[in-house]
Amino acid sequence: MADNNRLVLAYSGGLDTSVAISYLKERTGKDVVAVSLDVGQGGESLETIKQRALACGAVEAYVVDARDEFANEYCMKALKANAMYEGVYPLVSAISRPLISKHLVRAAHQFGADTISHGCTGKGNDQVRFEVSIASIDPTLKAISPIRDLALTRDVEIAFAKEHKLPITQTEKSPYSIDQNVWGRAIETGFLEDPWNGPTKDCYSYTDDPAFPPVEDEVVIEFKQGVPVKIDGRDVTPLQAIEEMNRRAGAQGIGRIDLIEDRLVGIKSRELYEAPGAVALITAHQELENCCLEREQHRIKRDIDKRWGELVYDAQWFSPATQSLNAFIEDTQKYVSGEIRMVLHGGRAVVTGRRSDTSLYDYNLATYDSGDSFDSKSSNGFIDIYGLPSRVAAARDVKFGNGIEVPDNTVE
Repeated sequence: MADNNRLVLAYSGGLDTSVAISYLKERTGKDVVAVSLDVGQGGESLETIKQRALACGAVEAYVVDARDEFANEYCMKALKANAMYEGVYPLVSAISRPLISKHLVRAAHQFGADTISHGCTGKGNDQVRFEVSIASIDPTLKAISPIRDLALTRDVEIAFAKEHKLPITQTEKSPYSIDQNVWGRAIETGFLEDPWNGPTKDCYSYTDDPAFPPVEDEVVIEFKQGVPVKIDGRDVTPLQAIEEMNRRAGAQGIGRIDLIEDRLVGIKSRELYEAPGAVALITAHQELENCCLEREQHRIKRDIDKRWGELVYDAQWFSPATQSLNAFIEDTQKYVSGEIRMVLHGGRAVVTGRRSDTSLYDYNLATYDSGDSFDSKSSNGFIDIYGLPSRVAAARDVKFGNGIEVPDNTVE
């Protein structure tokens, strides 16, 4: 049963959420349960974060190593959908929010809280993603944001931390707002808010400069039903596949993205992303689908992939529409198995080979050499039938004087 005297806080271990523990207690009168997830963002250990939360006044600290869960159940769905919002962004933050929300709700149930708090501002996408996801799982829970709803600005945070002698080491604030996990890294604000300003070296962490790459790196990725299972012949889990491709593609500067993005809340925002592993894996997966999906199925899936990315970006991970698209996408993957060979070099992941027992590519049909099994004589009848509607329409146009004009190339 929910307790009106408890709330759950999505806790990162940084200044904002550390101050929020005591601040929320003072402003709402509720005891705070801190919830922290490891989704491959790196940094401090979960145990360190847990102890800091308790030292800052949390009554409970719920910590989870969710890296495999994130890779298996969220990143792999994005990979199967070739998810690239606006054609380029692999949904780095958008796919982590539903997972974090699920654990926030689980903690609320476990510790009897009736409210969930997050650290989002009123201008970003993530406030919507958290609160819509939470409501989709348990609509009885309330959600608040100390930054958005309780005016918790940075100067207020620092003064509050000093006044209450909170055990927080205050470091110089980064000029950027950064969110990262194993699928990629998002960088925004500060110097980047002027879209004329080019990214500087300090923006990047997951990728090296593609202008000065090491020797090219050839990799063979094996997929089974849309999921990477081997790299260069070695068995890998989804998490291991992402981590290895982050390292290898990142060393080549692959996956740097700079765009003006249409946010869910209606504004345009300048965003930088680094997603070396995601970009390399999606490139390989798309090429394997080129081999293994039937033409009309493939055409439909390209449209579905785009719509899936938009829905997930727009906080609809748990929606009936997304669940229905998931069923279609999963069905398309039953024959997406095989190997893709790629060369990683200088910011590009280039496919150089494909091999699959379930491929629809038939050498005997495709070849122009002897042994060709394609009956070219069949093309005569095919063209006649296929072009019939156009010929009938053209004859009508000519009859009524609306035929297509042909340029007169006669030289005078």
